[in-house]
Amino acid sequence: MLNSHAFDLWADDYDKSVGLSDEDGSYPFAGYRNLLNEIYNHVLSHTGKTVLDIGFGTGTLTTKLYEQGCRIYGQDFSARMIEIAQAKMPQASLYQGDFSHGLVEELKQNRYDSIIATYSLHHLTDEQKVRFLTELLPLLREDGCIYIGDVAFATRAELDKCREQAGDGWDQDEVYFVFDELRKSFPNMRFEPVSHCAGLLTLKNDG
Repeated sequence: MLNSHAFDLWADDYDKSVGLSDEDGSYPFAGYRNLLNEIYNHVLSHTGKTVLDIGFGTGTLTTKLYEQGCRIYGQDFSARMIEIAQAKMPQASLYQGDFSHGLVEELKQNRYDSIIATYSLHHLTDEQKVRFLTELLPLLREDGCIYIGDVAFATRAELDKCREQAGDGWDQDEVYFVFDELRKSFPNMRFEPVSHCAGLLTLKNDG
């Protein structure tokens, strides 16, 4: 698993490396731009514009939302990525913290119209994903939604097929989303495939 120092070193080249994978349609970032566009449109279609971004990286998506007048909050564990993102979004409230241990206390004090996580939660185990999403749900305002864009599959069989195709390029340290398995904990979760290895998972707080 990458640690914060590894992400610091990767930060300056992150957007370029993601773009190359997206352009050639390869794992793990095939469909990356389309996925971010989907989340962007969903967030802006909501009447409320308070957004929490989990693992925002260099702020690729949140900067666009910030420019559209959204109030941005975020948590990332890379100091360098926070520095890059903060320069793009001076008024955003960005905090450093390892989300495998949950949210920092400051972010728990707010309520959000949208909570987004793009290509970040695959660093959590399946059990950690369930715990973390359970923690996030009560932070949603009425009609709010969690949007997760990531390497994700409808079934375990689809994941296995992608892993076989990726061969040595498959990242053994990352734990990808399998919709059929995750919805056992969240029956109202929805899944929309965007590419052969990516999809959008949405979750509302019905409680």
